[in-house]
Amino acid sequence: MAQNTPESAELAHLLRTGPFHLALRCALTARGLALTRVQHKLAQRGIKVGVTSLSYWQQGARRPQRPESLRAVRALEEVLELPAHSLLRLLVPEGGARLEAERPAARSYRSLVAPAGALQQLFAELETPADGGVHTLGHHERVLIGPRRELSARTSHQVVRAHRDGVDRYVAIHRGDTGCAPSRVRVRAAENCRLGRVRGDAESGVVVAELLFDARLRAGDTHVFGYAFEDGSGGPSTEYVRGFSFAGGHYVLQVRFDEAALPVRCRRFAQVSAGAPRSGRQELTLSGTHRAVHLVEQNVRPGILGIDWDWG
Repeated sequence: MAQNTPESAELAHLLRTGPFHLALRCALTARGLALTRVQHKLAQRGIKVGVTSLSYWQQGARRPQRPESLRAVRALEEVLELPAHSLLRLLVPEGGARLEAERPAARSYRSLVAPAGALQQLFAELETPADGGVHTLGHHERVLIGPRRELSARTSHQVVRAHRDGVDRYVAIHRGDTGCAPSRVRVRAAENCRLGRVRGDAESGVVVAELLFDARLRAGDTHVFGYAFEDGSGGPSTEYVRGFSFAGGHYVLQVRFDEAALPVRCRRFAQVSAGAPRSGRQELTLSGTHRAVHLVEQNVRPGILGIDWDWG
């Protein structure tokens, strides 16, 4: 779509405000596609929709609501080169409740974090559901191991997408090493969020922190934010793991070691759940200049990814 034209400005406005049929009609006009051509492009993607239905949709005579129709709307966004969920989010069923955006395959956090009971209790104190209403599209995490071999700090730069309306926060989880004192863990909100309530469990060394967004997200909205946990209270660290409830997304983990405490061996690994055997082991070479190792996962699956190391 051409930039800085009346047509592009009108389409951008309609994608924000709706209604659905006007946004669809404007997108079709902007792309210059006849309904028969759109039908053909949808068929190439395995979606069968009649020209009559497409015509009714753009006139506002009918609204796509059945599952197969919603799949067609998602495909229409691709055909018309529109942002993901930009049309879907405009579909509001009778009663005013907005449709949820597509939610990735998920696994319960109870299978990913041990002990699950402590985490469940902390979530209950925050009155936070296990599914916070967002899933991660991208996460770049940096972990710093200090001179006493302790987990000194970790920072996160994260991109999430809401799969329901009204999401205004993210609950970050930190699990320290043996001896971690949650009362000494400091949480810092960086960009595009503010620090809310923080709760910890002394026995397990688990800390949860609310990161508050400045606006409520609608289904399909994305948000970029950053935060950090400053620890250093635990004993020697031998691994760092990250659990993933949702499938999809891009994850980068970098572990950097203080020059006074360098490991003799580092490996990446994966687990299906917290109690499952570790698989996918791969040796990682420590960078001499930056004293760091990393892993990159392009398309995360529900489960656990991590890096462990030997001190020698």
